[in-house]
Amino acid sequence: MAAPALVMLTHGSTDPSVTEVSHHLRYGLQTIRPALEVNAAFIDHCPPSGPQVVSHLVGRGIEEIVFVPLQLSAVTDHDPAIDTVVERVRATHPSVRLAVARPLGPEACLLKPLDERLRTALGTAHATEIDGLILAAEGPSDIRGQSMLARRARQWGAHHKLPCVLAMPDGSSPNVVAAIESLNAQGRRHVAVGSFCLAPDQEFDAQARLALRHGAIAVSAPIGVDDAVLDLILARYAFAAMDLLDDEDDLPADIEPDSATA
Repeated sequence: MAAPALVMLTHGSTDPSVTEVSHHLRYGLQTIRPALEVNAAFIDHCPPSGPQVVSHLVGRGIEEIVFVPLQLSAVTDHDPAIDTVVERVRATHPSVRLAVARPLGPEACLLKPLDERLRTALGTAHATEIDGLILAAEGPSDIRGQSMLARRARQWGAHHKLPCVLAMPDGSSPNVVAAIESLNAQGRRHVAVGSFCLAPDQEFDAQARLALRHGAIAVSAPIGVDDAVLDLILARYAFAAMDLLDDEDDLPADIEPDSATA
């Protein structure tokens, strides 16, 4: 029995540097799981869309598909736009069996690549001192995502023995400017920003410009393609793929569910 196809879903962009992240993730996944059918699809702005990818897969005889939302800020509630994609696919291809995985979410394993990106940014800025951190996450988040993001900020700060403030652009937490000001009010003058997002989209660009304009000494690049991200995508896929099976014993050999993601 062939494994269901994996289709990553995220917002697109007219900026190729944004969409390249998904395509590089696809290449990375295909490299470590060559027997697995992996595709990237975009909700808006650029092709291929979710329905276009599914139509292509159906044309090749694939009848089981798992969508994996590439959101880092949500834990249980994926982007509502994904529901629209799923409804369109089901209306066009009623015989296709579909499952939607949980979003990637703010998992602790992503703090390591976040650290690496920030170290690079600090080196580029020739910064030698840090006395405050900001975890700048993408929006929007769900209730559990907001709680987990706050926990990740505490963990990240505790790891470096520095105060760390969560910043969100959707109003659920202080934005990056308010976060910098709150640290400045504590006497912190060397504040660095870690970008807890996957791609350099417009939201990232806007937050990065604001942070630097208001005194941040460095802003990290997005997490982008990393082994931790690839492993997380596969874990979400594996768990969701189980919903398509009549019996757990039928799970394809190249799918290894991660109980920690249940």
